[in-house]
Order: sequence, then structure tokens, then C-alpha cells
Amino acid sequence: MYLNLSQRTQTRISALARARIAVLPFTAALLLASPGGAFAFDFNNVAKQAKDLAASSYSKPESNLPKEISNLDFEQYKDIRFRPEKSAWRSQKLPFELAFFHEGYSFDQPVKISEINGQSVREIRFDPSDFDFGANKIDPRKMRALGFAGFRVHFPLNTNKYKDEVLSFLGASYFRALGKDQTYGLSARGLAIDTGLSSGEEFPRFTEFWIERPKASDKELTIYALLNSRRVTGAYRFVLKPGVDTTVDVKAQLYLRENVSKLGLAPLTSMFLHGDNQRSQVEDYRPEVHDSDGLSVASGTGEWIWRPLVNPKRLLVTSYSLSNPAGFGLMQRDRNFADYQDLDAHYEKRPSAWVQPKGNWGNGRVELVQIPTPDETNDNIVAFWVPETAPKVGQPFNLEYTLSWQKDAEKRPPLSWVTQTRRGLGVLKKSDDNSIGLVVDFDGPVFKKLSDKVQPEGVVSSDDNGKVLETKVERNDATGGWRMTVRVRRNEDNKPVELRGFLRGGSTTLSETWSYILPPN
Repeated sequence: MYLNLSQRTQTRISALARARIAVLPFTAALLLASPGGAFAFDFNNVAKQAKDLAASSYSKPESNLPKEISNLDFEQYKDIRFRPEKSAWRSQKLPFELAFFHEGYSFDQPVKISEINGQSVREIRFDPSDFDFGANKIDPRKMRALGFAGFRVHFPLNTNKYKDEVLSFLGASYFRALGKDQTYGLSARGLAIDTGLSSGEEFPRFTEFWIERPKASDKELTIYALLNSRRVTGAYRFVLKPGVDTTVDVKAQLYLRENVSKLGLAPLTSMFLHGDNQRSQVEDYRPEVHDSDGLSVASGTGEWIWRPLVNPKRLLVTSYSLSNPAGFGLMQRDRNFADYQDLDAHYEKRPSAWVQPKGNWGNGRVELVQIPTPDETNDNIVAFWVPETAPKVGQPFNLEYTLSWQKDAEKRPPLSWVTQTRRGLGVLKKSDDNSIGLVVDFDGPVFKKLSDKVQPEGVVSSDDNGKVLETKVERNDATGGWRMTVRVRRNEDNKPVELRGFLRGGSTTLSETWSYILPPN
């Protein structure tokens, strides 16, 4: 089982955009979408549409792709590029610009995109002449019945001489953003439904967008979106604020048509193939290949939890029950080129994504779904919040949070954190020993203030399927932090082992909680 592949497709398109398209002015026609007269469009307009939509039966959209487009493979679809001179707002010299994706490949349903300008709303009409079809033998005139698959937002993030791509919506409810000196990696989603269940996942889709035309001095951009699927509709507002850490403020109002088994809020989707805790099963010159290397959770009680990611042999679903979480995120903590050695992907520049709730989210759980993948083209990691009390059918369910795309100043615990987890005993392993060794390094400001008289102690526990045989803590002279070595024995090979550990000095906690799972053999 794999997740929707739109994120991987989007990565390739974005890389192509940097190399081939620059960024983009706009000449497509803008037609008035509200003949009844001018009005002030806001979130409430979208929320009313979501409510009305939920009261009607769901109609599954069909593909509208002609044979000339549906027969294209991925490389051929990649060759369809939006023309740089057609970008929205370029001629007005506004701080933001819009570029658009053509339908094709797995993106076989159009999305409606409109511009809000003062008190008027005008639809941005699809025009095939705005696209270069490359080497494909396609007559643009036959494409007039199609529409946009999505759009990109550009802003002068890294230099004032060029507008970088900072936000992209493409496929289902997927979107992702970039901060300064970052490259695309993990994605966010509007909503996750039944992810990891045997019944199969439902992928809600953004069907319509409204984008506020920015003023010349604006540093943020507001986008509204309508979400629809068989069991859920929703209204969304995204406020994009590009910067060193680009943030997206998300406001949503959801309506259920019928009950949902698992409703995943503020979902993040990423990829983990192998890393320092899990060596590659095939020959690979790259030490690590991942968009994220761990799940970070800040509980409402002040505890910080770090779960290193794995690429399991079969589906692995775990969770943390919390009340009013302070935040959670899929993070990329390894930031050196030497960690990856990949001149093309530059995984060291992939952003971390941190979800910070607004208001009280109540009781629920942060759930982590890890799916086997044979290569790096599949997204196999999902994390989201599941409320303990499910929304009621037909009743509005409101949610707000800030999503931060981070690299150089990632969200970290205030005391110390795990910098790496490595598996193996090395010279400590004996020939007749069937134990498993894990080496965990911690670093952080608390160690700079630590008295020489304090020797940190490792506090490690296991669930019933494991037995902790030995725990040792020693100074890491190379980093100034501390290293915890754990030796554990598994009781039943076909079951996972849950481990939990942290550093303590006397009665004082010195680190975040290292929460590790050994998948079944």
C-alpha cells in the first residue's frame, strides 16, 4: 500500500520549474464569477458552500482528459510547461505571482481558480495557449475543455532579483511550502481520512480556490479553498507568510456527510527509505535517504517526544494520546551534506514541518503511519491529529493551526534533543548474543550548564516484548553532548518492541523522551 503519489510528482515538476521556467506573467481572461453584483468575499462564503455541499449527495468526479493527454507518461507530462510570460500579476509588478499546472498524468480533474480583487470575484479561465507542450504532438485547440490541475505561488524569497516558488497546490488536498534556502520535500494535506486502515484511504480533494490579489506592499497572501469528498466537505483559509521559516496559517471548517472511522487533522506526508538507524537493504552510496527522519511531539504537559522514523516490512501504526498538544511535526534533523551525499536531491535542504495548534484541541492522539516502500519515489510516512470526540454529521467542526516550514531554526525542546539513533552493537556484540544494540546521541543547551559533578543517567524501559539488558551513558567528546547505549533483547520476533528513554541528572530531566519502535522481524 502506498500513498497518493502527487507529492513525488510535484517534486519533479518543481525541480523542472526551477531549471526551465523561471516565473511567470499572466494574460488569461478574467471573467466575473458573481453576476449579482459586488460583495466582500471571505471565509464565511466558502463555509456556506461547504455546508450546502455536505447537505447534498456526493457525485464522484470523472476524468475529463482527452486521449492525447491521458496517454502521456510522466516524462511526457513533465514536458508541458506554463509559459513564463503568462504569470498572474507580473505586469502589475506585485510582490506575489501565480503560475498554473496543466491537467495530465494522475491529475485528471480540473480545479476552479478565481481572483478576489476588492469586492469582485473573477474566475481565472484556463487557456491552453498559456502552455508550452514541448515535444508532445498536441494541438492546443483540442485542450480548450480542460482546466488547471493546480497552481504555484512565487515570491522574492532568496533574492530580490527573482521570485522563487514558495507554495504549491497540486493533487487531492496536497500542498507544500518553502522557506529560505529550502528545496521541496514533505507535503501537508488538508485532511486525511482512514489512513492506514484496511478499508482503504479516502482522499479529499480541493475543488475550488479563491486567491486575494495582493497590494504592492503586501508580505502575505490569502487563499481560500473548498474541499470535497464522499464523506466530508470543508472550507479552508490559508494565509501564506514567506520568510526564513515560511508559515501558513490554516483555518478550516469541516462538515461530515456521514461518519468517518478515522479523521486525521493537520496531516503531514513524507518519505523515509533508510537512515542512520536503518541501513539500506540494497547497495546505495548514500548513507541516508529521507525527507524526514523523525516525528517530534510537544505534549501539553511540557514533555517532548522524539520518534525516529523507520521503513518497516509491513504497515506500522503507532500513536501518542495527549490533551491539548503544544505541537507536532515531521522533522529533518540531519542537516549536513555528508549525511546524504546526494548532489541532485540535496536532502539536507528539505524542510521540517511543524504544526502549532491555535486554541485548545482537547483530547486525542498524534498518530504516525509508516508504510513499507522499496524506493524513494513513494511517500510512506503520515502524521496527523485524531480528535477523541469525532465531529457530528452535519455539524460544523472548526480547526486552526500554524504550519511552519523550517530548516535553520527548527522547533526543538528547550533542554536537549536526540541528534541521531544508530542501530548495532559493534565491538560490544558477542558471538552468542542475540541482543540488539541502539546508540542514541543527545545535544542541547542544558549540557553547557551542567555541573561537572553531575553524571547523566539513562532511564530506559521496554514493553512486554522486550527486555532492557544494559544502559550506558558517556560523554560524547566530539560533540559536547552525551551518548546513551542501550542493549535490548526481543522476546517474540514477529512482534514489535516499544522502547522509551531519556537522560536524567539526579531528579532532573535533562532531555526529550526518545521513543523508539523496533518493527517485527
